[in-house]
Amino acid sequence: MKDVVIPYDLPDQENHSFFFIDQRVDVRMEAKLHRHDAWELYYVLQGYGTRTAGDTLQPFAAGDVVLIPPSMHHHWDYAPSSADKEGCIRYLMVAFRHTLVQRCMEVFPELRNGLTGVVFPTEALKFGVRSSRIVRQALHKMNGLNELERLCEMFRLLPVIFTASDYSFAGKPVRMERDVRRMQQIHAYVMAHYIHPISLDDMAAETGMNRSAFCSYFKRCKGMTFSQFVTQYRLNTACELLKHSQKSVSEVCYLAGFNDLPHFIRVFRKNIGTTPSQYRKRLQQT
Repeated sequence: MKDVVIPYDLPDQENHSFFFIDQRVDVRMEAKLHRHDAWELYYVLQGYGTRTAGDTLQPFAAGDVVLIPPSMHHHWDYAPSSADKEGCIRYLMVAFRHTLVQRCMEVFPELRNGLTGVVFPTEALKFGVRSSRIVRQALHKMNGLNELERLCEMFRLLPVIFTASDYSFAGKPVRMERDVRRMQQIHAYVMAHYIHPISLDDMAAETGMNRSAFCSYFKRCKGMTFSQFVTQYRLNTACELLKHSQKSVSEVCYLAGFNDLPHFIRVFRKNIGTTPSQYRKRLQQT
């Protein structure tokens, strides 16, 4: 399986125990699907779109406050139409390693007392009205503070986010073993059926998912749509046939799963940069 989850390390960990940012950025430049070994507390100021967190896709909007647990892959996919007049979105975010929580509990009895018995979540959480209001106020306040003052504000935030009761679940961790098996199943199905039409409904049923869930799952895992994947597999097959067989372009077209010769030539030229005949001729000349 192609891993499209980008590992990401927090900046300047040697001099900072946590990372705070007030980010206003071009909507086209926001981070792709990624993960990091840190808690991420994220407050949307400007924009809306679809959030991927673990195995879940949910809509988000300005005002939302979400906690992403360490190592969970996630992506805030902002809709271009939600940007401001300069084409930018904006959010406030705090990221911190769990070691910060552990060390603070060891050093400060007051914090330890406040977090004793807490079961730290393994799922992403979207906070409700009360907790979201407290977090928004704290993050806005951090904007005008120096580093030491921000650390004090973090001490106030930690009990809030880990003892809040007004939240909804926003994503479970993805078990990579399950993903590998499922992607192997998808690959095997395409290999066995690529000569014939493959419908999304059939593929979704094969994996035990509905059509919408399958499309979202496949795009997240492979970084392309299922249709693009099938087309790429058929093109790879066509290239191998053109390279290693004497079959005509028309025969290659149908053996590779394309049922229309003009369409095959157009798709081949668009993706490979030349026609099937020119591709074969070039191979013969080398």
